[in-house]
Amino acid sequence: MKILLFFQVIETAEQMSLWGWPWRTSKGASGFGRSSTAEEVTEGIDARDLTAIVTGATNGIGKETARVLALRGAEVIIPSRTIESGLRVKESLLEQNPSAKLHVMEMDLSSLDSVETFARSFISTNKRLNILINNAGIMACPFQLSRDGIEMQFATNHLGHFLLTKLLLEKMKSTAKETGVQGRIINVSSYKRFLAYGQSKLANILHANELSRKLQEEGSNVTANSLHPGLIQTNITRFLGFSAALVICLKPFLKTIPQGAATTCYLALNPKVKDATGKYYVNCNEENPLPEAKDKVLANKLWVFSEEILKKGGK
Repeated sequence: MKILLFFQVIETAEQMSLWGWPWRTSKGASGFGRSSTAEEVTEGIDARDLTAIVTGATNGIGKETARVLALRGAEVIIPSRTIESGLRVKESLLEQNPSAKLHVMEMDLSSLDSVETFARSFISTNKRLNILINNAGIMACPFQLSRDGIEMQFATNHLGHFLLTKLLLEKMKSTAKETGVQGRIINVSSYKRFLAYGQSKLANILHANELSRKLQEEGSNVTANSLHPGLIQTNITRFLGFSAALVICLKPFLKTIPQGAATTCYLALNPKVKDATGKYYVNCNEENPLPEAKDKVLANKLWVFSEEILKKGGK
């Protein structure tokens, strides 16, 4: 089974042209590529007047994203399932950058009530919101339902972010209007046909595309884009349970955490993507996802379906 998963991972990578061959290190039109790091793609950028929310910032590429945004001066909100775990992350980041502006707030993305409470609490702080990074995700977990009776991966990876974005959207619009600084919503995604995880992450791309369309229709100064971070060295063994031997075989295709967070940080801060919206990025460059991810009818159906679920849950 694990051998099969290995070849499916590689096959999917080739089909999507996500990484090219492992020795390919060429840079795209952005000037960045597969080996670029989050610090490199944001070098020289002053983000001191920006406020960002980064979900999934307690580990992996989410934590690196929060670190680099704070390094560039942004005020970063770290949602965490528990305040204790969030504070541990904050402390570790402050050790590296004592001047970092970091705040921990409690939120469980798999719980609609928790997401609503977080959004309400954030809005009550009267902070501005320039950047929303929907990064958190769970993968290949045993089948289980969320507190709201929704399949856990769909609840966490898509629906929680859908509700979070909906509840914070007016704050982002007003911030953009008051400051004249374009707001940016970024969905960290991927798409693997062979995992239920892939369906929930495909939903992230469709969500960003439909959101972008709606924002453009109303003339809002807020953009929405999605990205694939690539396969990251830390999560492949954690979620798929690959043996050490298979990880060695996969290593040419894997990114380090700083490389994995690069595209997210690029979309969050780099001026080259100003006005870009409804796009899909890989290795800091715009790419074409699979046809399913570009299906406008499917994107609209998903939006309507998500709204119906929220209504049933009283949201």
